[in-house]
Amino acid sequence: MRVVLVGPPGAGKGTQAQFIASNLAIPKISTGDIFRYNVSAGTELGQQAKAFMDRGDLVPDEVTIAMVSDRLLEDDAQAGFLLDGFPRNVPQAETLRKLLAEWDARLDIVLELVVDDDEVVRRLSGRRTCRRCGRIWHILFEPPTRPGLCDDCGGELFQRDDDREETIRHRLDVYQKQTQPLISFYADEGILLGIDATGPVEEITERAMSALRRFMR
Repeated sequence: MRVVLVGPPGAGKGTQAQFIASNLAIPKISTGDIFRYNVSAGTELGQQAKAFMDRGDLVPDEVTIAMVSDRLLEDDAQAGFLLDGFPRNVPQAETLRKLLAEWDARLDIVLELVVDDDEVVRRLSGRRTCRRCGRIWHILFEPPTRPGLCDDCGGELFQRDDDREETIRHRLDVYQKQTQPLISFYADEGILLGIDATGPVEEITERAMSALRRFMR
């Protein structure tokens, strides 16, 4: 089964990608993992990407697409895959469609994790990071025994700038502007499926699997 997973920051894509891929017995392929591998391995594509990253520039689509293409050609991805973080825009989606068509394949489903903005803010703004050991706590879901102090090392907990409400809402605005055309693209293709991504992790995974089973060939 060939799946693309999309959703806003804080929707739990990383967690769900791991569980869904494991349940489907297919590899989870994220652009973050691909970038780290190519850069650390010093591949030609990794060197190209690193040059842009070192300058603080975005890695061009053609480099990202080449990395993803190489990864999808590996043996473990022949029977299916779950893509997390790619495609990010309509041109990437169109290129992915062409690549798969060249291999006589296609996407089966694009699974959208649907969660409203206020819930995302609640999830992300409650995070607190230990200055000493780096562990992340949550004031609602995983609070430390002593407010403001890490249970592991006693270090001071603080709220990162990325976890402040105004920053989170800006990221959500950017996501909507960048991703809505992609969502519309896959809706027009007839392969977009949205599931409610609120509630316990296990329940969200079960919703996802129940939805995906209807499309298994």
